[in-house]
Amino acid sequence: MSLADKDRQVARKKGILAGAATAGSVALIVVGSVPLGIIGLIPSALLVKNWFMYRAKRGMRF
Repeated sequence: MSLADKDRQVARKKGILAGAATAGSVALIVVGSVPLGIIGLIPSALLVKNWFMYRAKRGMRF
């Protein structure tokens, strides 16, 4: 496995984790637990930022 393949694999895992956390927070808001959903969006935003920065530092396309 090349370094580029490993970078893609790690970026994919980070993206799936960030997407799942965001979807879970949005689902909480839709169901009616707005305070918990908003609190859940804070770590979701950090995960999305980490995913974005990982891809940007390695020159990956979006």
